[in-house]
Amino acid sequence: MTQQQPPWPSPISSSSSNPRGKCWLILVLMAVLPLVADVGALPFLFTHIKPQINWTQPEMESWVIEEQPRSIEPHLEPVLHPNRTHRALSSDSTDAEFLQRLVSIRHNQTASSRMLWYDVAGGDGLVYPPFVDKALKLLNLKQVAFEIENSVMSKVTCTACRAGAGMLQHQIQSGKTDAELIRMITDYCTNLNIQSARVCQGVAQLFGSELIYVLKRVNLSPDELCSFVIGDGCADVYNPYHEWEVIFPPVPKPPRLPDLPIPMEAAPFFKVLHISDTHYDPHYAEGSNADCNEPLCCRLSSGRPATPNAAAGKWGDYRKCDTPKRTVDHMLSHIAETHKDIDYILWTGDLPPHDVWNQTKEENLAIIKDTVKQMVEMFPGVPIFPALGNHESAPVNSFPPPYVNQVDISISWLYDELDIQWRRWLPQSVTHTVRRGAFYSVLVRPGFRIISLNMNYCNNKNWWLLLNSTDPATELQWFIYELQSAEFSNEKVHVIGHIPPGHSDCLKVWSRNFYKIISRYESTVTAQFYGHTHYDEFEMFYDPHDLNHPNGIAYIGPSVSPYYDLNPGYRIYYVDGDHDATTRLVIDHESWIMNLKEANLYGYPIWYKLYTARAAYNMKALRPSDWNNLLNELTNNQELFELYYKYYWKNSPARPTCDAECKKRLICDCRSGRSHDRKHFCAEVESKIDEESSKSWKSWFYKGLTNSYSLLSSITYLPKYLLGYR
Repeated sequence: MTQQQPPWPSPISSSSSNPRGKCWLILVLMAVLPLVADVGALPFLFTHIKPQINWTQPEMESWVIEEQPRSIEPHLEPVLHPNRTHRALSSDSTDAEFLQRLVSIRHNQTASSRMLWYDVAGGDGLVYPPFVDKALKLLNLKQVAFEIENSVMSKVTCTACRAGAGMLQHQIQSGKTDAELIRMITDYCTNLNIQSARVCQGVAQLFGSELIYVLKRVNLSPDELCSFVIGDGCADVYNPYHEWEVIFPPVPKPPRLPDLPIPMEAAPFFKVLHISDTHYDPHYAEGSNADCNEPLCCRLSSGRPATPNAAAGKWGDYRKCDTPKRTVDHMLSHIAETHKDIDYILWTGDLPPHDVWNQTKEENLAIIKDTVKQMVEMFPGVPIFPALGNHESAPVNSFPPPYVNQVDISISWLYDELDIQWRRWLPQSVTHTVRRGAFYSVLVRPGFRIISLNMNYCNNKNWWLLLNSTDPATELQWFIYELQSAEFSNEKVHVIGHIPPGHSDCLKVWSRNFYKIISRYESTVTAQFYGHTHYDEFEMFYDPHDLNHPNGIAYIGPSVSPYYDLNPGYRIYYVDGDHDATTRLVIDHESWIMNLKEANLYGYPIWYKLYTARAAYNMKALRPSDWNNLLNELTNNQELFELYYKYYWKNSPARPTCDAECKKRLICDCRSGRSHDRKHFCAEVESKIDEESSKSWKSWFYKGLTNSYSLLSSITYLPKYLLGYR
């Protein structure tokens, strides 16, 4: 049966013209550089000459968005918690009556009904040749490894990426088989000591076939490839194949308010638990080597520790180690006992560990099933709204769009199982979109909706997007449809996902389109929730045409995993609840942590509240304007910034010091809800910090000079010529 064509223009118009430890493949590919010793390999240097590839871009399948089922019945039943001072909905007030009251008092009324869409068409012992040795020193592979792990890319990584990509493309064009290419990657990764032999072999086997498959089918230069993957750290190379725009419906944007109202005090609220980046490691072994030379340690396979200090702790470790089962169990038991009045849970992904060279589909599915089962048992009857992380797939970051439907490389093995597992909490209406792209929309309460996005379709480590990055799975166009429907129904929306849209791991073109969507529907989207970075932070959104108008806030929850140098943590939100003047804004939030050092020292973990946002930062509310004011204060108030930095690291004793460059990066991260656009958002902030840093340095210098002179002057018996007198 053929599908109907949608009654609006093509959804997309193409233009004609943790984070850490997730991208070892880039580094491995750079290892092929020694082949430049072969004169026949030199053509890779001439990257402007691109051979013709006989390949046709995949046709976008016809998927009729408005024909998909929608969640229109409230999914959450209000519960009367005796320990709360406010009253829930009165027993004589039905959901229908409550919804009717919301409709009657809404601000954005339309004069008449209209169609939602209509057609508006009109040190390894090897001896290298001198040229190769010089090139390797130029590439600085250790620096590259550090930058890849921390998602902070510079020209060093960019240079290495271009060299590796160009060489690999040349070897593909020379006719080498897939097996030969994979063997070549493995050999050079091992010989250059980029990683251990088994990590090199595992990465090459897991990622090599997929990457070779993609590179054989794209006609991009190394400059274009690396700009796509690395972003603004590798110049902003224009690429017409990856420029596209979403289409908005012909509905005027409601007039914006000067500022959002502050939520009413003592009004009903929802208590919400946010868990992210569990990274449960079933192979964690207490006493094993925590200081290994691989992306993940603290396993029996990591070997014996060289010293007692190198041994993995009982409850986890600050080094490159993920979460032991006992720590996950203890945290969930603590939450269930301490927070008995949780209304619903946000679960923003990354369940498997960081053993990215050694993962299988079967093991990842087993971890997903085990953790879902545990969540059901620990929180019976509590709705859970999950989002998909980048580690759930095997290999990591591999999420082919729906048009890649060959059995051996399709992602249906994961999405079909997610639909089965998530169905324990979600309504039947979400099955179609979960199986298509692992995203969904659920009406939680009358006038309140949660939309879960699959942020892996913005992941620039997802090699499949090199084939076609144009709105994968039509997710953003579907997102617009849901938001426009919510606007018509006077619903407020919370968005959840894994990778924050302003993070450097998110594709620039995807992030730019998402930013426009948030700006258009700023009166509908009242909060966003993400994970991925493992830190405790936030991202701001502004009107693209007026950076003085903040219009959105994204909360980035702390990780459960201590990977790495972190304390385990989770977040509690208080959300404006069911009442006639509800804003659905976050009223306040708390971050809870466990001090890992003390837990291992005393043999028992203690979870405690690290801080409450409004009290810690002296904020009268948590509206976008309030967070923007906090950002300005963080820029100017060093003492306040140091407090933020402490909470950002979850009070880890292993946190490094933060200099002026570090401060600029962190504050800029908060300002940038749009990825790879730091110049646009951060020039003023960076200038202020540089100015303050300069003043501070000059003050220290002159004060020191004055004190030194005073000291010398006080020593009367020194010869006068030493004091400058003649």
